[in-house]
Amino acid sequence: MLEKTRGIFLHSVKYSETSMIAVIYTEVFGRRSFMINGARSKKSSVKAVAFQPLYLLDLEVYFKEGRDIHRLKDVRISNPYSTIPFDIRKSSQVIFLAEVLYKCLKEEEPNPGLFNFIFNSLSYLDLAEQGISNFHVWFLFKLTQFLGIYPNNDNALISNFFDLQKARFVSHEPIHNQFTDRHVTILFSRLFEVDYASLDKLEYTHSERKMVLDKLMEYYHIHFDNMGEIKSLGVLQEVLR
Repeated sequence: MLEKTRGIFLHSVKYSETSMIAVIYTEVFGRRSFMINGARSKKSSVKAVAFQPLYLLDLEVYFKEGRDIHRLKDVRISNPYSTIPFDIRKSSQVIFLAEVLYKCLKEEEPNPGLFNFIFNSLSYLDLAEQGISNFHVWFLFKLTQFLGIYPNNDNALISNFFDLQKARFVSHEPIHNQFTDRHVTILFSRLFEVDYASLDKLEYTHSERKMVLDKLMEYYHIHFDNMGEIKSLGVLQEVLR
């Protein structure tokens, strides 16, 4: 059945000299894989240029429940980015977040709230002029709300540690080593108060941003099995020095 949906491109695998399999997080069907025949062919109506990290797409797809791979009839870029492809700070963050999302978003079920969060956040990043360097940290933190691992912020202001395993702030140092110290706990707690409008007020130094991001990534690895290495993380940290 031919269906229309918005999508967010996550990842692709080369299938042949001219074709590929694209993994796309869709608004209507959740995460799905699509065969794109001739994407690298000059005669193809579906061009590979549309399949860049976290590009926002309008799709026409031949969808049949139960299939592992569906066919894509047509695609166009929904909201063409005006700055992300040309700003290395933004593009590095988008490449990093695409890798994280590819490894975290596994559900083949629609989640409109999650889809709209990602879609709107990327649209914001493209237009933003301030607070750019901390966008990925804020995004990963807010994403936990939709992934079912949002931290419990009870006692955040009076606690010395954040227990990464239990996802809550605690007064005493945990018996394991997966927690944040007092300094990082304070930095981490600031994220609860930040939204689009105040992202520019999230003032982390480079070293503070790295500490918070390292702990956030540790948090993700604890709560998502088989995430593996995020290869783009090192490049991102070099760009945002």
